[in-house]
Amino acid sequence: MTCDFAARVRIIAATALLLVLPGAEAAAAGNGITLSRITTVDGAPLAVRHAGDGSGRIYVVTRSGTIRVLERGELRASPFLDLRDRVRSGGERGLLGLAFHPDYAGNGYLYVNYTTRGLPRTRISRFRVRQDDPLRADPGSEQVLLEIGQPYSNHNGGDIHFGKDGYLYIGMGDGGSGGDPEDRARRLDNLLGKMLRIDVDRTDAGDAACGLRGRYAIPEDNPFTGSPGACPEIWAYGLRNPWRWSFDRESGDLIIADVGQNRWEEVDFQPAVSRGGENYGWSCREGRHPYRADRCDGGPRVDPVIEYGHADGDCSITGGYRYRGPVTALRGLYVYGDFCTGRVWFADRQWNTRLWRETGFNIASFGEDEAGNLYLVDLNGGIYRFGQGR
Repeated sequence: MTCDFAARVRIIAATALLLVLPGAEAAAAGNGITLSRITTVDGAPLAVRHAGDGSGRIYVVTRSGTIRVLERGELRASPFLDLRDRVRSGGERGLLGLAFHPDYAGNGYLYVNYTTRGLPRTRISRFRVRQDDPLRADPGSEQVLLEIGQPYSNHNGGDIHFGKDGYLYIGMGDGGSGGDPEDRARRLDNLLGKMLRIDVDRTDAGDAACGLRGRYAIPEDNPFTGSPGACPEIWAYGLRNPWRWSFDRESGDLIIADVGQNRWEEVDFQPAVSRGGENYGWSCREGRHPYRADRCDGGPRVDPVIEYGHADGDCSITGGYRYRGPVTALRGLYVYGDFCTGRVWFADRQWNTRLWRETGFNIASFGEDEAGNLYLVDLNGGIYRFGQGR
C-alpha cells in the first residue's frame, strides 16, 4: 500500500458478488473463473491465513488488531486473538501480518507483525493458542522477538511467512516518507527496505543483530552473516514496500510484489535455490526505470519479472500467490492485483500477464487455505474465494 493509502480508499458496499469471465476469455481459461463472497469482516481485513493443522479453519487478520476465525463457512463471533490494546492502527499501520509455526499442531505458536502504540515500531511477536480452547489464542502469552524503529507512518511492510527451510521471513518497507530520503533500502546497516530471515526456534541472536529485543537467532547461511557493518538478519534488499508477497507452496520460490513510488509497480522473483543477497534495485530505480542515479553504485541489481505503470489509474500493487488449488484453469498461474483499481491479473510461468477483471475492490491481499483455495481480501470487509464455473 502507498503513502497516501488512507486518501485512496474508496468506500465500496460489500454486497454479494459473483464474477465470471465472459465467453471468449472463459473458453481460454477452462470453464471460467468465478469470485464469490464467503463472508464480511469488520475492522478492515488485511490478510487470510491457515494454520496447516488439518482443521480447515481460515484466519482473517484485521488492521484494527483482531484475528477472526472462519470455520465451516461460519465467522465466529469471538476473536481468535484481540490485540487492539497494543496495536496502533490507521492508514498503513495496524496488525499487518500473521504466520503459524510449521509445527503449530504440536506447539501452538503463531507469529504476528504489528505497529506499536507509543514509540513507532514494527513488532514481531509470538503468541500461543490456549491449551483448553483451539479457537482462542492467549493475548497474555506474547513473547516479543524483534522490534524495528519506524521513522515515518508509512511503508511498514506487512507480510510474514515461514519458508520451506523453517525460518521466518519478514518483509520490511524502507521506513516511509517518499523516495527513501535516508537511503535505507540500499544500505545494509539497517533492517528497512529488506527481506529478513530469522530462526524463531533459538534465541542466541548475538551482538551483531540489528533488531531490538533480539529474541531469535541468525541462520548461519544468511548472506551477510559475518559481514562487517551489515545486519545479519538481511536476506535480500533494495525493496521499497513489500506489502504482500508469498512463497510458492510447491516449489518454494519467493515472489515479492513491491509497491512503487509514483510511476511503476513491480513483482520480483527469487528461485528456491537462491542463497539470498539479491538487490532488487530501489531507490536506484523504480521498476526497471531510473529513479536516483546517485544511488546506483554497488553490486548488480535483479530486474523485476513484472512491472506496470500508473497511466490507467493503478497505483499500488497487491501481491498474491502462484495458484496450487483445485481450480484447474488457475493452476500454476500467479494471481495479483492493484489496490486502487481493483484489477486482477494472471501471470504464467514465463511471467506473461493477462488482465482478468476490474473488481472494484480495494484489494488488501490474497490468501490461501490448506487445500490451496485462493481468497481475495477487500479492505472494506469482503472476503472472496476464487472458483471455477460450470
